[in-house]
Amino acid sequence: MSKEKIDIKDVTPKEFNPKTHKGSGDRFNPSNRIYVRAAKGVFQKLRQKMGWFFMLLFLLTPWISYGDRQAILIDIGKQQFNFFGTTLWPQDLTLLAVVLMVAAFGLFFITTFLGRVWCGYLCPQTVWTFIYIWFEEKLEGPANKRRSQDKKPMTRDLLARKTLKHICWFAVALLTGLTFVGYFVPVKTLFAEFFTLSSSFWIVFWVLFFSVCTYGNAGWMRSIMCIHICPYARFQSAMFDKDTFIVGYDKARGEARGPRPRKKDPKDLGLGDCVDCNLCVQVCPTGIDIRDGLQYECINCGACIDACDDTMDRMNYSHGLISYTTEHKLAGHSVDVMRPKLIGYGIVMVAMFVMFFYFLNAVQPMGLDVIRDRTQLFKTNTDGLIENTYTLKILNKTQQSETYNISVTGLEGIEWYGKQQVTLSAGEIYTLPVSLAVDPYELEKPIANIMFMLERQSGDDKKTLSTESRFISKL
Repeated sequence: MSKEKIDIKDVTPKEFNPKTHKGSGDRFNPSNRIYVRAAKGVFQKLRQKMGWFFMLLFLLTPWISYGDRQAILIDIGKQQFNFFGTTLWPQDLTLLAVVLMVAAFGLFFITTFLGRVWCGYLCPQTVWTFIYIWFEEKLEGPANKRRSQDKKPMTRDLLARKTLKHICWFAVALLTGLTFVGYFVPVKTLFAEFFTLSSSFWIVFWVLFFSVCTYGNAGWMRSIMCIHICPYARFQSAMFDKDTFIVGYDKARGEARGPRPRKKDPKDLGLGDCVDCNLCVQVCPTGIDIRDGLQYECINCGACIDACDDTMDRMNYSHGLISYTTEHKLAGHSVDVMRPKLIGYGIVMVAMFVMFFYFLNAVQPMGLDVIRDRTQLFKTNTDGLIENTYTLKILNKTQQSETYNISVTGLEGIEWYGKQQVTLSAGEIYTLPVSLAVDPYELEKPIANIMFMLERQSGDDKKTLSTESRFISKL
């Protein structure tokens, strides 16, 4: 794989710059907060549509029913994960590990190809932050007005609007907390009990915990989460190379920057296409100036691209002064899309997908554990037969009642003492004590391998599961 990396430029000024919020100033000080200006354009529409789609998916999924129960429910108390018609148990958590590996290599692949588009378009922190900024914009006014208002003494009107904003913020946070907990607790019962004040202490605690986290992260911390807390911003450079698509400023076209009359040719004035309007800085949710070069704070949201394209339209210049581009393209070189590192991540991701579907197909709709009686390895019963005692734990992993037949193979003439057919309700674990007896003349070895067979009788799809054990006749 290619070891070529992008050179990270240190563009941090020694003094705090209020325009870009970079430097030695205290970024955790509320007075140095970033007032994000609203941006409109192709990429912002795409980001909004994707954000709304996945947010609605998050909010509505717990309300989907399958049969007589919630379609997707992670029931920690019962230690089972209900996913439509399938119930996964702790022993099936290999699937979770494979899913996480698929997600990891998928993120590596996308980051190598398109940079931090996850952060800019799909990350919950970004989606919820822009929702909160929307409430700010509607209730307190544009960014410049908000900045001016916050420098003045509080008025009754401003206090009322800020109070309404925080009420809306917390309403969104509460809905988020309830929905998240609704993936672990039946959501219809959760909402009914929560708003009738009949929920348990721990349910209320976790709903309020996730609500406060959402309120704090999206309302107050915002870019602090992305820049100082999220580890992704720190290790992303290991996946970047000079052919990774990033948000970049075409310095050769834009410099020298400066204001000019709209009807004047910038070449006659010795200027580039950048009019130095600073809109790219004002719309940036992390408060950086993309014209300073590649910076780890950039989340590839494309807001600066839309703001710059709008300015280019006003000046009758062509788009693309700021665009999704690569370091090689900005330097005038060709872009190598199909490079070894990207192909390697893609191959591993596909391999993880294949492994996931293999394990998913191997998941049995039932389970059988066999536990030998260890207090008495064997005994001779009144009929002169050698007898061993076992405890069978039968698990119904489906979401409907199932009937099972149990049998054993491996020895001739086995006598079975106990039930050989059981019916289990959805998700039930049934404990069945059984004893096996064999004529000692049929036993050639002191320890014989036997196989317990569990056969599902319900439905058209007959499934059989086997579990090995031992039959002991001598010490």
